Amino acid sequence: MSLVWIILGLMLLVVGGEFLVRSSVALSFKLSISKMVIGMTVVSFATSAPELLVSLNAALNESPAIAINNVIGSNIANIGLVLGITALVSSIAVDKSFYRLNWPVMMLFSMALYYFLSNDNQLTSVEGLILFSGLIVFLVVLIRSAKKDETTEVVDDNLAIVSNFKIGIWLLIGAAALYYGSEWLVEGAKDLATDVGVSEAVIAATVIAIGTSVPELAASVIAAVKKEKALSLGNLIGSNIFNIGSVLGLTSIVKTIPVTNASILDHDIFWMLGFAGVLILLILIPKRFQISRYKGLLLVAAYGAFIFLAFKSQS
Repeated sequence: MSLVWIILGLMLLVVGGEFLVRSSVALSFKLSISKMVIGMTVVSFATSAPELLVSLNAALNESPAIAINNVIGSNIANIGLVLGITALVSSIAVDKSFYRLNWPVMMLFSMALYYFLSNDNQLTSVEGLILFSGLIVFLVVLIRSAKKDETTEVVDDNLAIVSNFKIGIWLLIGAAALYYGSEWLVEGAKDLATDVGVSEAVIAATVIAIGTSVPELAASVIAAVKKEKALSLGNLIGSNIFNIGSVLGLTSIVKTIPVTNASILDHDIFWMLGFAGVLILLILIPKRFQISRYKGLLLVAAYGAFIFLAFKSQS
């Protein structure tokens, strides 16, 4: 029954996230916010809502390991699973913003998270505020440095003519789906951990992380098959930054998140740092500035090793 709740929870999170993105973008058009700002801020925050609700729900329901490893696992999955499989479908070009801004900021956020957690085995409200403030600074720099033609493709112009009534309905559906989806997913994950005899941290870093990455994976693969430029390495890096800055930042502001499972600091967070760090090496080895198919295969293989070792450590 735990798997049923997890599947239903993930389905509701996908539905809720989609409705929240649509309503948020439509509302932003009503408020005369530029497409560039909508694409970089409103869409990014809205797509982080499922992870945010799951982490917040887990923290408030005394499951801090799920709150932390939901983000750590998602960041690993974004690079190892999403980027790896997408590169297998079609090679991904790496632009200059990767090593000039996005990658250094992702490493800074990742290392800051490690320091905050290892320093006192918890993420406090002050540390959460630092992470969230850092995210705001990053967004300001990103918006100022971005070119319009690189940032508007994720925003659907048709949402500019949606009625206020429909926006309200979308917001209600999105909010309800996200709320109940997070409730069911967290409860299902806790039950599954008990049923199979592994920790909540492992379930969060694997099952939940893969589940919350499925919509992004599907969109990325479809874009790669169609040879569209809808996916860039920068988008995935930005997602990892948002996960730490907004999801864990906001959750810890609401409630301090303690580290209750040793594997988080002994195992999982080093995998997150490793996947983040190896990207700079992948773009420097031939073919330079391109994530080719064989590099994608390496990422997927490394992700498979992470999943295997995560469960093996519990046996």
